[in-house]
Amino acid sequence: MDDRDLFQSASFPNPVRPLLGLTLLAVEDSRYARDALRLMAQRSGARIRTADGLAAAGRHLDLYRPSVIIVDLGLPDGDGTQLIARLHRASPRIGIILGTSGDDTADGTAIKAGADGFLPKPVTSLANFQELILSHLPEPSRPMVPRIVNDDVIRPDMLSYREDLIRVADLLRNAPEGKGLDYLAQFLTGVARSAGDHALQLAGEALTIARMQRRACRAQLAQIAGLVQDRLNGTTGSEPRV
Repeated sequence: MDDRDLFQSASFPNPVRPLLGLTLLAVEDSRYARDALRLMAQRSGARIRTADGLAAAGRHLDLYRPSVIIVDLGLPDGDGTQLIARLHRASPRIGIILGTSGDDTADGTAIKAGADGFLPKPVTSLANFQELILSHLPEPSRPMVPRIVNDDVIRPDMLSYREDLIRVADLLRNAPEGKGLDYLAQFLTGVARSAGDHALQLAGEALTIARMQRRACRAQLAQIAGLVQDRLNGTTGSEPRV
């Protein structure tokens, strides 16, 4: 079933909601990032479904074929580029495949895997979000008159960030090793950067560096655990209260 077919006849794109008639699937493990994409889609007139990993995305895709799929490159149950490559080779192909990551240099990786474009995190600009999708739509699916460029900055409720921090705390309690540590560092750095939490972002980057240098990570993990607990307890000082 193609979600776009379901809504094309009932709604048409217009200057205010240029993505009317489209359905997006966001494959994203961060609740904060998912909420940002949800708000972007709603403000643009599109419907959106979300999946927090490859397995959940597969269940969605068994039932529906969205107009647009946005795939995070770092997921808890695998590499997002694998999903991008599989969808790129599929027939019929999803109309627009986008990669996303907090690593600004990952755009080449996503494009090489078969993505049509790349959405860097943090995802805050409504205008940029709309323009990226519109630039890959066929001409008949675009608004018939120029869209109204909306410069709004979209930021989710910080309760979404709190849920991501609870997930980090759970990961820490499970004493991750190897690839589990790499995923923890990537996830933490990405969500902290999106939320503007500079101290926690630096702690995540320090863990990444320690892993790259094959050093013991006990000190970095202890620092992260303390910072996360401070935020969950509401004792963050000048950092974002969650």
